Amino acid sequence: MKTKRISKISGLHLFKLVFRSLLLIWAALTYFFTEPYHHMTFLEMAPEFRMLLVVIWLVFAVEMALRFFPSKLESMGCQKQFECNYIPKASGERLSPGDISHGLPMVLLSWILLNGAFAVLYFMHILTDGWLMLISLFYSVSDMICILFFCPFQTLMMHNRCCASCRIYNWDYLMMFTPLLIVRSLYTWSLVGMALLLFIRWEVTAHRRPERFSVACNGALDCANCEERLCHHKKQLHSFWKAQRQQLEKLTVQQRDRLEQGADVQRIKLEKMAAAQKQKLERMAEKQKARLEKQKKRLEELTRRK
Repeated sequence: MKTKRISKISGLHLFKLVFRSLLLIWAALTYFFTEPYHHMTFLEMAPEFRMLLVVIWLVFAVEMALRFFPSKLESMGCQKQFECNYIPKASGERLSPGDISHGLPMVLLSWILLNGAFAVLYFMHILTDGWLMLISLFYSVSDMICILFFCPFQTLMMHNRCCASCRIYNWDYLMMFTPLLIVRSLYTWSLVGMALLLFIRWEVTAHRRPERFSVACNGALDCANCEERLCHHKKQLHSFWKAQRQQLEKLTVQQRDRLEQGADVQRIKLEKMAAAQKQKLERMAEKQKARLEKQKKRLEELTRRK
């Protein structure tokens, strides 16, 4: 069996997954195991978390800055907005923005409700600034999981073929930093501002050039032109779960057959026992009948003698 080589883009996303996970662990350990920080606001925490905050800001600021330009190190999912990545198809189909917006209302509603709940908890003083930072870092890890392994927005709401055709691919940073909207700090608002600029540019392009976002119009989104193979990991995971489900179904059938066979054996045993008991009772009844007849004859003889 031939093993598929991991593409550069796929390898880069795996690296991002590991790096962001380590960043989340670092932040969580720093926050939870340093007692005074539990009661501090973000501004009060900033001097104590200088190294961590600088790393977080630089990493994501650089990533977002690179998204404004065409790059061979990024997925076609976010690169399809650029004219250089548009390969017109012969069909020449004309699209409106609504044609590429399937599932967007559900995505927006679910995201607003989720983060709205966090905002309510924050203003009730149940969550702190530190908690919101951890939630944002958790979102950053989840972003890589969605790209590489499983995306609930793709599976449950939009039903797009893969990341290359994803309508909300460039929403990632704005979704990632949504919890930081309510944290009063130039540090957080600068990240949110860059993410918002990315989002606005993406949406403007989607409304002005919807054909670039459509598999039916843009040949660059075809599987034949895909070199990143980000969906390979999802297919592997899907195949694994399918095999596990089939194995479970097979074991269930085998167990049911065993139980049915056991029940049949038990039924046959009970039938044999019942038949044997019946025969025994019949023999006892015949013997009793014979005794009664003998006693009857004796009584009759005694009666005649008298």
